[in-house]
Amino acid sequence: MKKIKIALFDAKPYDIDFFNEANRKYGFSIKYFADILTCDNVLIARGFDAVCCFVNDKIDTKVIKLLKKDGVKLIALRSAGYNNVDLKAAHGRLHVVRVPAYSPAAVAEHAVALMLALNRKTHKAYLRTRENNFSILGLIGFDMEGKTAGIIGTGKIGKALVRILAGFGMKVIAYDPDPDEQFAADTGMSYCSLDEIYKKSDVISLNCPLTSNTYHMIDKKSISRMKSSVMIINTGRGKLIDTKALIEALKGKRIGSAGLDVYEEESEYFFKDYSASFVDDDTLARLLTFGNVLITSHQGFFTKEALSNIASTTLENVKFFFFKGDLPNEICYKCGRKVCLKKTKGKCF
Repeated sequence: MKKIKIALFDAKPYDIDFFNEANRKYGFSIKYFADILTCDNVLIARGFDAVCCFVNDKIDTKVIKLLKKDGVKLIALRSAGYNNVDLKAAHGRLHVVRVPAYSPAAVAEHAVALMLALNRKTHKAYLRTRENNFSILGLIGFDMEGKTAGIIGTGKIGKALVRILAGFGMKVIAYDPDPDEQFAADTGMSYCSLDEIYKKSDVISLNCPLTSNTYHMIDKKSISRMKSSVMIINTGRGKLIDTKALIEALKGKRIGSAGLDVYEEESEYFFKDYSASFVDDDTLARLLTFGNVLITSHQGFFTKEALSNIASTTLENVKFFFFKGDLPNEICYKCGRKVCLKKTKGKCF
């Protein structure tokens, strides 16, 4: 049996540890590269059967054509999101698979952590007490119980978040273009329009993919419909929010606070250490000046369980492609939903 060779880009120490552990079951040959995949270094993938990529790898038309030319047959994303891949360019050239549900609880719990920290200002209290300042002035929050949470996107992560917030005694409303009415009935939440989400919510959480329809869905217009005290949480994708509009709203006290685990231009900064230098992105630097903004570096997925599931599902995707001819986690280039070529012959469903 041929030994499949995988080039894994943007490899961090934890990626190497978890993939090596998962690979005990598969025996693939995995070569780890610390750099992200771009058109400048794509040639190092020559001779590999598959490339394994993460959210910051830039898989555009040029990269896809070069990968195809060099004999690569599969792009195995170790993420749920796929907005960094030109799916249209990949169609007919390379198959693209992803990890659709590595740990919904991990991301949902991180969203709640951002909410609680922003509300009760625990991040500020921690810094104060470290300096022997035990004053609680300025740290006042609000009861989550009884408040309205608006969830945009009720996929597996959104549903996990609904269950948690319902447990807090919050009134949960949600928007999804494909509503799950049975889930709503089971949990006591209700579906409504985006406009109602904006108008009624005390907390809004973005848990939807980045598409042409969701790009900058949080902009000046949508913010103008929100409560001035609203808390916005984004653990989805950075470009769901127009960052400049968010900054203007923060300056004008048009929103109460924002918790961001993602950022529009995060690929240049997130997962890297700039503590010995500085951030020269003026927009990101401005965001960091607000006391009512809490930014984490795309760590919502970062649990042991999630990393283990990511590694095992990614390698299982590779196994399915090369040895079973079945692709349950392939992404359809037209609609972004999963597509199994055996059942649909490449058509959307």
